[in-house]
Amino acid sequence: MNKTALVDNVIPCTDVVKCAARIGAEIRNIKLSSDLPDRTIAAINGLLLKHKVIFFRDQNHLDDAEQERFALRFGKIVPVPTLGAKKGTMSIFEIDSARGGIRTDFWHVDVAYVDAYPKILVLRAVVIPPVGGDTVWSNTAAALLDLPLPLQRLAADLWAVHNNAYDFAQIDRPSAADKKLYDEIAARTMFETEHPVVRVHPETGERTLVLGVYVKRFLNIPKYDGHRLFDLFQSHITAPENTVRWSWKQGDVAIWDNRATMHYALKDYGDQPRVVRRVAIEGEVPVGVDGRCSVTRIKVIKQPPENAD
Repeated sequence: MNKTALVDNVIPCTDVVKCAARIGAEIRNIKLSSDLPDRTIAAINGLLLKHKVIFFRDQNHLDDAEQERFALRFGKIVPVPTLGAKKGTMSIFEIDSARGGIRTDFWHVDVAYVDAYPKILVLRAVVIPPVGGDTVWSNTAAALLDLPLPLQRLAADLWAVHNNAYDFAQIDRPSAADKKLYDEIAARTMFETEHPVVRVHPETGERTLVLGVYVKRFLNIPKYDGHRLFDLFQSHITAPENTVRWSWKQGDVAIWDNRATMHYALKDYGDQPRVVRRVAIEGEVPVGVDGRCSVTRIKVIKQPPENAD
């Protein structure tokens, strides 16, 4: 049975509502849990590969432990680094606006500064502001296909250096808390990886762009030219027709294919609280169109002091 037939037999097409033409679908009438049958998990994965990001409303029954157990059905969970982990868990990454923390209001591929960055992310809305706080995702396979063929060939030849050294030019008026947090991250961890600008998706065979905020430069391209190329490719990724915007409600769950998307969490909710919790699924080392794999350049992880929070 092919994947389309599997999805139709397990999840009726009437329960799959597209959110935009190129990306995103809401899946209705499913209660997410770790006990779902294998056929249902396979059908959800098939919808994820097709739509790139899928959404589920009214999942308030999920707690941290069950979110972790459900995410495990899609692969091995990635432990959260020392900074950002929710206390009492190994894999829940909590983004809490009241406590500051990692900024997500820019276009990025999650953890793209490592070689085998996560393939799937499962994000649960815990506290949502009454206004604002949406997240936007982009289809990076569609963005690549929108490029003229000569530019597609150019992108396929390029490699980029990604790292987690934060560039405060990305934040307007960074706060003292922002600077302190990223100084701590830089002191404890440093990652740098060379990725192909175009990777081949290991499950669908699609070609997708790998760019975003963690890109520092292109290999063998002068800085000025590299900036212009980055802006050109990135403009196709962020073009409105390649995106979907999700307006969160408490209890919502979003699952996205981190190999074929980028996303941007809007920070337009003022001082209102916003808390979301994320679990990451281990990914594969990207492979470029020429068969070469991503290469780690730097990997440094320092343990925090025993009395650190």
